Amino acid sequence: MTARLDHRNPLVFDTHELGRRPGALQRLTRTVDAPKDLGIQGVVGVPEGAPVELELRLESVMEGVLVTGTARARAEGECVRCLEPLQLDAEADFQEMFSYPDADDRGRATAEPGDDAEDDEDRLFLEDGLFGLEPVLRDAVVLALPMQPVCQDDCPGLCADCGARLADDPDHHHDAVDIRWAALQGLAGSLGDGENDEISGADAEAGADEKQEK
Repeated sequence: MTARLDHRNPLVFDTHELGRRPGALQRLTRTVDAPKDLGIQGVVGVPEGAPVELELRLESVMEGVLVTGTARARAEGECVRCLEPLQLDAEADFQEMFSYPDADDRGRATAEPGDDAEDDEDRLFLEDGLFGLEPVLRDAVVLALPMQPVCQDDCPGLCADCGARLADDPDHHHDAVDIRWAALQGLAGSLGDGENDEISGADAEAGADEKQEK
């Protein structure tokens, strides 16, 4: 069973004033506190309790109430390139039909909602003239936010060698060593040391021979 709507919840709206006459319109504006986990978890989202500005247009139609709206809020996250904190303005548009529980998708009277569970699964219903906007808001905000947020479009990211933030030091670089030559350089160094040892040994033997001749 789903939880019943609470009219005290700021994301629950009352349509009684709108009425059921097709064509009736009502416009609403409301600023609410963002619910928990509003956004893309672990990437970017609107902090819990942050203000969310809502502009809604409610239209009475045969089968229910068509809700069209825009949500605006300040989102926070982390740049995927340089890992620095970022903020961005999020604007999400949405439109959703909230059906009367006693009408089908053509506005015709039905016995009870849920007669066809498969059809009802994806539909949202009015409950005693109330509708809850939170699930619609969540879906809209997720679609409006970037999956890979960046602090700026041309963010160069981090140095792959040391992790330094390249935007802070545009001239940052490391002298590249070709690994294909590094082994040969090491081998050359080893050979050079061996030759020096042989030369030193030969000089020592020559000195000893000279002393014996004397």
